[in-house]
This record gives sequence, C-alpha cells and structure tokens, in this order.
Amino acid sequence: MKRIAFPLLGLALALAAAACLDTKEYVGPKPVSIEETEFAPELGIDLSKMTKSSTGLYTQDLVVGTGDTAKAGLTVYAHYTGWLADGTEFDTSRGGDPIGFVLGVGQVIPGWDEGLAGMREGGKRKLVIPWQLAYGPYRNGPIPPYANLVFDVELVAVDTGE
Repeated sequence: MKRIAFPLLGLALALAAAACLDTKEYVGPKPVSIEETEFAPELGIDLSKMTKSSTGLYTQDLVVGTGDTAKAGLTVYAHYTGWLADGTEFDTSRGGDPIGFVLGVGQVIPGWDEGLAGMREGGKRKLVIPWQLAYGPYRNGPIPPYANLVFDVELVAVDTGE
C-alpha cells in the first residue's frame, strides 16, 4: 500500500502546484492596438491622415515615386529607419546599403511585404505596423514582444528582370 501512496501523493502535489500556477497573473507586455498606442510626438503619427488596410496596417505616402512598381515576386531595394512607439530607433539602413529582398514571399515581416507593395521607385512611405504584422508575441533583439512599429521607407530600386 505504501508503494501506491507515494505516487498518489506526488500526483496530488503536482496538481496542487499546477493549480497555483494557473492563478498567477501574466506580468509581461500586453498587446495594444495601433489605435490605443501612444506614439512619441517626434514620430509624427497622425492616424487620421493615414490609410488603414483590412489587416490593420497604416500607410502614408510621403513622396510618390515615379519609377517601377514594387510587386510580389520582384526583388526590391529600400532604405529604412524603424522605431518603437516610444520613439526609440531600433534599426536603420541609412549610411549603408539598402536592404534587398523578394517582396511577398515572407523574407521580411508581413507588414513590410504588405506595406511596400504598390510603391514606386523613388517613393517614400511611412508604415505603422501592428504587432500582429511585425514580430508578434516574440522579442527580436531590441524589439519587445507585442511591439507596434513605425518605419520610414524609401524604395530605391525594383529589379524587374529586364
């Protein structure tokens, strides 16, 4: 009988511990919608002047380009600067080479695949990307989980293969 009692005691303790864990409140970052996000004033975010897509991405053309159009499957080259909502710059290509990637195939975050589509060479666009189209609930270097992101993007070139 003692051999059975110890496993049952262990099971009872494990269940009690699990019950305690279930009652703990999550203390990490919580998701915040773009509309509820407080953006640093220096980012110049005015959602009322931006276009919102069905996925929740906000875009604003700062300069409309005149060159080739960025389309899925084409390699595009862009300069960018990215910020957290609090105004912290986390990355930029300025002062170096532009980033190059095939648009629309998941080589970059979904907000970029969607946000650069339709841009023309020479164009500049502001992207306000909800966390669901960025890195989601995961940390990526200096970018915390559930981070809504802001990018200024300049489309430098589109490789049309011609």
